[in-house]
Amino acid sequence: MIKEIFEGIAHIIIKRPKLVAGFVIALFCIGLYGMTTLTMATGWETYINKDTPAGNLQAKYEQDYSSDTIILIIEAGDPLSPDVLSYIDNLETDIRQQQNIDSIYSITDVLKAYNGGTLPSSRDETLRIVNSLPESTREKVYPSNVMTLVQIQLTEGLSEEVQKTVLGNMESIIGTSPVPPGVTVEMSGSPAFNQQMSEGLSSNMGILIGGALVLMIITMGILFAYVRHRFMPVLLVAIGLVTSLGLMGLAGIALNMAVIGAFPVLIGLGIDYAIQFHARFDEEARKGSLEDAVFNTVTRTGPAVMYAMLATSMGFLAMFVSTVTMIQSFGLVAIIGINTCYWVSCIGMPTLALLLNYKPKPDQTGQCYAVGTDACDTIIGKQKSTKKSSFSYGDFLTSTSVKIAKNPIPVLLIAGLIALIGFQIDPTIPVSSDENSFVPSDMPAKINIDKVSRVIGASSTADLMVQGSRVTDLDTVIWMKEFQDYELAHHSQLTGVTSIVTYILQYNGGVMPGTQAELNSVLAKIPEETRESVLSDPMCGIIRFSTEDMEMMQQETLKEQMKTEIEFLEPPIGITVQPAGSFELYTTLLGSMSESKDQMTVLGFIFVFAFLIIVYRHLHAVSPIIPIIFIVGWNAVMMYIIGLTYNPLTATLGSMTIGVAAEYTILVMERYAEEEERLHDPIAAIQESVQKIGSAITVSGLATFFGFSALCLATFPIISNFGISTLIAVAFSLIGAIFIMPAVLSLMGQLTEWLEKRKAPRAPEGSE
Repeated sequence: MIKEIFEGIAHIIIKRPKLVAGFVIALFCIGLYGMTTLTMATGWETYINKDTPAGNLQAKYEQDYSSDTIILIIEAGDPLSPDVLSYIDNLETDIRQQQNIDSIYSITDVLKAYNGGTLPSSRDETLRIVNSLPESTREKVYPSNVMTLVQIQLTEGLSEEVQKTVLGNMESIIGTSPVPPGVTVEMSGSPAFNQQMSEGLSSNMGILIGGALVLMIITMGILFAYVRHRFMPVLLVAIGLVTSLGLMGLAGIALNMAVIGAFPVLIGLGIDYAIQFHARFDEEARKGSLEDAVFNTVTRTGPAVMYAMLATSMGFLAMFVSTVTMIQSFGLVAIIGINTCYWVSCIGMPTLALLLNYKPKPDQTGQCYAVGTDACDTIIGKQKSTKKSSFSYGDFLTSTSVKIAKNPIPVLLIAGLIALIGFQIDPTIPVSSDENSFVPSDMPAKINIDKVSRVIGASSTADLMVQGSRVTDLDTVIWMKEFQDYELAHHSQLTGVTSIVTYILQYNGGVMPGTQAELNSVLAKIPEETRESVLSDPMCGIIRFSTEDMEMMQQETLKEQMKTEIEFLEPPIGITVQPAGSFELYTTLLGSMSESKDQMTVLGFIFVFAFLIIVYRHLHAVSPIIPIIFIVGWNAVMMYIIGLTYNPLTATLGSMTIGVAAEYTILVMERYAEEEERLHDPIAAIQESVQKIGSAITVSGLATFFGFSALCLATFPIISNFGISTLIAVAFSLIGAIFIMPAVLSLMGQLTEWLEKRKAPRAPEGSE
C-alpha cells in the first residue's frame, strides 16, 4: 500500500511536474492568506481548556469578579504641587468619559472627599490633609514623596481586544494632555502587561523565524556545498512553514508562547527532511536520468523519512495527555508543521529539480548525506579507493562504532548509569509557573508592576468561589463568617478578607443578622455596585483573602491546606467552595506541569514503541527505544548541572526528545537492517551502516541543531531556556544514534542469532 502510494506520487511528478509545481504554489498562496487570520493569545485560556469544568469555573470568575486594573504611575519632584494635582484631575476627567471605565481612584479623589468636593488651594493645605489620612489610604495613592498612583478599574469581563482598545485610548489621552515640567506618566497593571507581552511575542516570532532561516542558509552554505542548488532545502522549509502557519490560521489556532517556540523546532526538523530528499536526489542523479532519480528518491527515501517523521509525531502526540492548553497547542502545531514540511520536501524537491534540469556537481568529497538502500554506495566506493592521510570523520565514526559493537556491555552500562542518575534527580528540578518569570526582565510593564509592588506591597489575593442555590441564606452566610475567621486565625500569610459577609457586618452595625428576614433587609441596604463586586447573583459569591507576597510553591501549599479545611468545616448542603482566579490558575498549572511532564514522557515511549512494532514487526524494531531512554535521562542530568527549570515549554522536553531522537535512531536501524540482510553479520552490518549514514545523520543533526539554536535569540526567558534545553536534546540524540545504537544493535544481533539457533531443528542422534 505504502509502496504504491509513493510510486504514484513519483509517476505524477515525472509526467506533470508543472502541474505539481502549481499545486505547491497554490498551497503556498493559501498559506499566505491563512497567515492573515492568525491571532495572538496571552490570557488564562493559554493555560487551561475553557471547555473543562475548571475552565468553566475560571470563565465565570473572569466574567463576574475579575475586573482588571490599569495603574498610572505618576512620578514628579513634588506630586502634591497644585500644578501636578490639577494635571491629574484633568487627566481623570478625560479618562472617565471613555467607555468600559468602572471607577478611578487617586490622590485627587481623596483630597476632594476631605475638602468638600474641590482640590485644596495651596500645597500646605494639601499636605495637612495627606498627613491626616489613614496609613492604608495614603499608601495606595501617595506611596512616596516622588510618586502618586491613579488606579483605573475596568468593567468586569472585558475581552483582550476591548482592553487593548481601552489602553490605546488612554495612551492617546496621556499623549495629548499638557504635562507639567518634570512629570512622567507610565502605565502598569495586568492589561498593560498582557498587551506588551503580546507585542513582545509577535516581535519574537519574527526574530525566531528570521534567525532560524538565516542560520539555515549559513548551515547549508557550509555543510551542503557538494550539491547543486544547496539552498533549495531552505526554500522548501520556508514554503512548508508558511503553509503550516496558514493552516493554523484557517483552523483557528491562536499563537501563544509555546506555539511561537515551536517554529524554530519545525524549521530544524523540516530542514532535516529537505536535506535527506535533496541529497538522495543528488546521489541518484549521478547514477542515471533525472526521471530515475525522481522515482528512486520518492519511492525509497520517501517511506524511510516518513516513518522517522511519524515516529517524531508520536512524541508530539503524547503532549495531548497534558491538561495545559499551551502544551497541547505546541504538540498540535508541531505535528501539523513537520507533516507539512515533510510532504513539501517529498513532492517539491524532485519537482523543482526536474523543472531546473538538475545537474549534479562533480565529485569533490567522500561524504554522503542520503538514506535508503544503496544510497551512498557510489560515493563510499570512491572513498574506499582513495587513500587519505588527513583525519576523516567518516573513518572515525566507522572505527568507533566497530569498537563499541564489539564491547557493547560496558558502553550500555555507563550510559545507563548516567541516565539512571538523571531519572533520580529529575523530580528535584524546580518547576516554574509564575507568568512574571516567563517575560523579559526589562519589559516596561513588568518593571512598572515590580515598582508598584515594591512601594505598596503585594496585591495578590487568594480567591474562593462560593456556589449553590442558597448562597444568600443565613446558614451559608454564617458558615462563610466562621470559615473566614478560621482561615485568618490559622494562616499568617492571609492579611485580610472581603466577601458579602464584610458588607453585611458593615451595614448592620458589626453584628450578624439573627433571622433570614433581617439578612434580606441588610442585603437590600448594600449598594448594588458594592454587592455585585462580591455576589454576582444569589447563587454565586466570592471570598477574597488578601495575602503576603509568596512563591508559587507556597501558594500551592496554602491552597491545598485551605481545600482540606473547607472539607473539615463542612459547608452547608448544596454549597461548594472552590479556589478560583490566579490563585487557582497558576498553582494548578504548577501541579499540572509536574504531573504531565512525566506522563508525556511515558506515553511518548509507549507511542513510539507501538509504532515501531506495528511498522517493522521485527525484534530489532525496539532497539531505538533503549538509546532514547538514555537520552531522556541525560537531559535531566544536564538541566540540573546548568540550572534550568521546568516551565510550560521545557516540560515538553521529554516527549519532544523522544520524537527527535526517534528519527536519528530509526534511520540508523533501517540502514542496519538493510546491511544485515545483505551481509548476515551484525558487526559488519553495523560497520557498513555507520560508514554510509553516520555523516548523513551528523549533518542533518547539525542542521537541526542550528535551527533549534534560533530559540536562544528570544528575549522571553521561557522561550530561550527552551532553546537551550532543545539544543541539549539534539546533541544527545546524535550521540545516542551514532554511539549507543551500535551497542544496542550488536546485542540485538547476538540475541537474534541465539533465537535462530534455538529454532533450528536439531540433527538426530547418531547421524553425521
